[in-house]
Amino acid sequence: MTDKFSKIAKRMKSNIIRELLKVTGKPGMISFGGGVPDPETFPRHEMAEISREILENEYRYTLQYASTEGDPILKEEFIALLKRENGIEGLELDNLLITVGSQSALDLVSKIFLDEDSIYFVSKPVYLGAASTFSLRSRQYVYMNLTEDGVDLDELEQSLEEIKTRGDIGKVKFIYVISNFHNPGGVTISLAKRKRLVEIAEKYDVLIVEDDPYGDLRYDGEPIDSIFKIGGKDRVLLLKTFSKILSPGLRLGVVIGNHDVIRKMVMAKQAADLCTPSLTQRLAARYLQRHDIMAQIKPTIALYKEKKDLMLAELEKNFGDMEGFHWTRPDGGLFIWFTLPEGFNTDEMLEMGKSENILFVPGIAFSLDDTCKNSMRLSFCLPPKNDIVEGVRRLKKVIMEYGKERNLL
Repeated sequence: MTDKFSKIAKRMKSNIIRELLKVTGKPGMISFGGGVPDPETFPRHEMAEISREILENEYRYTLQYASTEGDPILKEEFIALLKRENGIEGLELDNLLITVGSQSALDLVSKIFLDEDSIYFVSKPVYLGAASTFSLRSRQYVYMNLTEDGVDLDELEQSLEEIKTRGDIGKVKFIYVISNFHNPGGVTISLAKRKRLVEIAEKYDVLIVEDDPYGDLRYDGEPIDSIFKIGGKDRVLLLKTFSKILSPGLRLGVVIGNHDVIRKMVMAKQAADLCTPSLTQRLAARYLQRHDIMAQIKPTIALYKEKKDLMLAELEKNFGDMEGFHWTRPDGGLFIWFTLPEGFNTDEMLEMGKSENILFVPGIAFSLDDTCKNSMRLSFCLPPKNDIVEGVRRLKKVIMEYGKERNLL
């Protein structure tokens, strides 16, 4: 029956992080793999209380089909949150769509914008969730290399000018960026670059898709205005999520943008899954009404900062004096991008890592052209602090063994 698969089905590949999760339960395994929040940070007692109440008292809503657009109470609360915490004003209910997590939102973006000949811009390295869904629709991507303060905008503008010169600017559908604490890169786009990015998008009449799942998890430095706030809803589509600040198990994402774009996404969602679960939406809505979510996550931020600083310190202790090894130093989020000297292949190293009970995500997973082979993504949010120390030690053992086998060290 495989000969009956569509072209899109034939291009599908297994998500390496989903595969790694299958072995994280192995006794003694330490995982720096998935960006899985620490379960001890979930407000389970508060959510249990709310869950009982909304099941007993709001069952006509919570146990029924919901509208495709999303729970209006949740949307109202999120609009208030965006105004209070991010200074974003002027939003109405039809500017928001509630999705089944951000991955669903990315899939809807690809469905409504990308044809086989469509052109889109992504960072290098690129978030694999975005890469996997965008590449199913079109392989006409253009890279923007990632630097310490975000994507290389000189490359972006040069590429756009070349595309315009050959008469294909109408095929450019969007520029996809992660504004804060990039996954996997860990870097944040500076304010100057955010403003210039909007100017470039205006010049070439291109949409910006701003993915911001980690912006609320800032450990150092001051918050930066979102690209959405700078560029507005007619130029920028903003993706947010509850997965990192409340619970990934709720599977709740939010898309904010121009009402015409949102309406088209609603149509695509109706064909995909009809609606986001009403129970989890109302649970999040009542939680936002009763609790200051930003105050509630302060202990989470303090915990993740400790873990992040510890992993950075252990990387420095183990690799700081080794030539050709370098890593990003994020101010927030969940990830560190660790780059080894040329010649190392972290995909090949993965099996060695499994045998030493240490997991990471090979860099090739974050490319569309099988590059980034000498890099890996390390996540510090889930492992206990003693496992971070031991995990980096195991990682060094794997790297040293691989390097010596191939005469790289």
